[in-house]
Amino acid sequence: MKTSSYINGKWKSAKKTFPVHNPFNNTLIAEVEDMSRADCVEAIDAAYDAFKVWSKFTASKRSRILKKWYQLQIEHSKELGKLLTMEQGKPLAEAIGEVRYGASFVEWFAEEAKRIYGDVIPGHGSDKRITVIKQPIGVVGAITPWNFPSAMITRKVAPALAAGCTVVIKPSEWTPLSALALAELADQAGFPPGVLNVICSKDPQVIGEELTSNPKVRKISFTGSTRVGKKLLEKSANQVKKVSLELGGNAPFIVFEDADIDAAVDGCMASKFRNAGQTCICTNRIFVHESIHDDFVTKLSIKINTLKLGDGLEEGTQVGPMINEAAIVKDEAILADAKAKGASIPIGGGRMQGQFFQPTLVCEVDKSMDIFSQEIFGPIAAVYKFKTENEVLALANDTEYGLAAYFYGRDYALIWRVAEALEYGMIGINTGMISTAVAPFGGVKESGFGREGSKYGIEDYLNIKYMCWGGV
Repeated sequence: MKTSSYINGKWKSAKKTFPVHNPFNNTLIAEVEDMSRADCVEAIDAAYDAFKVWSKFTASKRSRILKKWYQLQIEHSKELGKLLTMEQGKPLAEAIGEVRYGASFVEWFAEEAKRIYGDVIPGHGSDKRITVIKQPIGVVGAITPWNFPSAMITRKVAPALAAGCTVVIKPSEWTPLSALALAELADQAGFPPGVLNVICSKDPQVIGEELTSNPKVRKISFTGSTRVGKKLLEKSANQVKKVSLELGGNAPFIVFEDADIDAAVDGCMASKFRNAGQTCICTNRIFVHESIHDDFVTKLSIKINTLKLGDGLEEGTQVGPMINEAAIVKDEAILADAKAKGASIPIGGGRMQGQFFQPTLVCEVDKSMDIFSQEIFGPIAAVYKFKTENEVLALANDTEYGLAAYFYGRDYALIWRVAEALEYGMIGINTGMISTAVAPFGGVKESGFGREGSKYGIEDYLNIKYMCWGGV
């Protein structure tokens, strides 16, 4: 466990600290150094200087160091998972799974580093030749959330480093320990000083302002709320920085009348209750055809009632605590509004001792309720009835968000129509689990832009340069 920020290859202390607590029992885990804006400037300067060296490394050399970082993460996945559970609360099996999932991005982009190809284009004149090359964009500011404190870092940092960029990482103040542990392993992997920097602060606004205003930072990559993403985009616009945003979601989960109901229930459970519902691609609105609604709700109810809540470090725990009190208060307000407007709550419905929220089923829901338009970010399953394909598509697309959507059905023609009509960046068809390093992750509309993972993920860290050769 590290508690100091990692700047220019060294661990740096600050004049003050901030506490990190275990959300399960609110016990103090560590006091982390609270860095200042001046420290952020130092980290940016270090990354700027390191870029001149790192960007000149051959792709193979960068690849070898990234592979070493990947191997260290896999070797220490259990320790990293335990640390993640302690500060974030999710069950240990999920936490270890996140660490390995996050490491898969490092492995993937270690290979993609060697596949940054240019082009030779037929010239527009007999004495002209045209070539195109791709070059690293420069220093990247990566701002990451608390719900996936390991994977959200590697998903941004691995392609940046593979492309030849250097990074300054600002992890969430709720979960900085996972980021610092990754920095320790990066140090062991052999990254040159300044290539990877982690700056922890209790005041994310101050660090964000420096990252967006400092001209040495050429790209911002952010995962978090749409509200904060818009502010970062606005501030970055002054210098026309390149920006990637993965923001909020309001994922529909549609179950058509010909669907395999048991498979749909299992997919819904996996998508809805993973990480206590605190995921951006989590199922938010469950639309079930009226002919199978009651059967689906009965089977879903049985599954919800079997969920085991508790300490993420205890074997068998399936749902951990909420990250903080504010998250609980938000979900209480959403449920109160739904109930006041006529919804029924047959299962759950409120907080439990500590920072736990009951896995909850809400029925007889309609679009007049806040639960329809707001991102829940908690273990609350809201079920709606629908009659026709056109009706459910209109409901599913009736949101400013466009991150992920899911649906279950067997009619291949309907599957094509629905997949094309859903206004979302990612679609899960007969599955509730879609995240993988080999596919492009990202949204449309107010869920952001840019893609992470896959061959597309490295493009956001590269500039295209066109060269026209005359007099040939």
